[in-house]
This record gives sequence, structure tokens and C-alpha cells, in this order.
Amino acid sequence: MFYYAIKNLHITCVVLSAAGFLLRGVWMITGNPLLQHRLTRIVPHLVDTTLLLSAITLTVMIQQYPFVAGWATAKILGLIVYILLGTVALKRGRTREVRIGAFVAALLVYLWIVSVALTKHAAGYLA
Repeated sequence: MFYYAIKNLHITCVVLSAAGFLLRGVWMITGNPLLQHRLTRIVPHLVDTTLLLSAITLTVMIQQYPFVAGWATAKILGLIVYILLGTVALKRGRTREVRIGAFVAALLVYLWIVSVALTKHAAGYLA
């Protein structure tokens, strides 16, 4: 029962994190000033911290550890790429075109990470 509660929390955070990133990406593309709002900068960190803590809890519960289980390793590496691309998309990209390209790439990486989680295969939908 506790496992399913943590899993549902994790999945909820996955959806909230992606929805928030998508919204912030649209705001970046349209130049919406809400992208600089205080809550826009704080809430994603709260959601992503909860997402990470629930992921760690699930990892321990199901004993599928990164660098032991290939799919878990793939998710961690994908997460790092997603974070780097997201940073370029929302903050560090020098031009609008670079930011949009990084945004689209980050969304594709996100979809791949979800496919890895669903298939429990390191290649995800690329398999």
C-alpha cells in the first residue's frame, strides 16, 4: 500500500514537472513576463525535489539501483541531459532559436525517460 502511494506521488510529480516545464517553455517563446515571477522560479524546485525524493524512495523499495539496473541508469543519465537542456532553454540559451531548440530537445528527452520507465528497458521507445 505504501509503495503505491509513493508511486502515485512520483507519477503526479512527473506530470506536474513536465506541465510546468512546458508552460515555462511557452512563456519563454512568447516572452511572457510570468516567466520571471517569484512563484514560477520556486514551485518547480518544490515539485522536482518531491519528484527526486519519491524516485529515491521507490528505488530503495524495489531495489533497482542505478549502475546495477540498466534502465535505472538510463533514467538518471537522461535526467541529467534533460536538466542541462532545460537550463539552456529557460536561462542560458544566448538566442531565442537556441532556447527553442533546447526546449524541443528537452521535451524529447523527457518523453524518452518516460518510455524507459514504462518499458523498464534502457533504450525505451528507441528499442
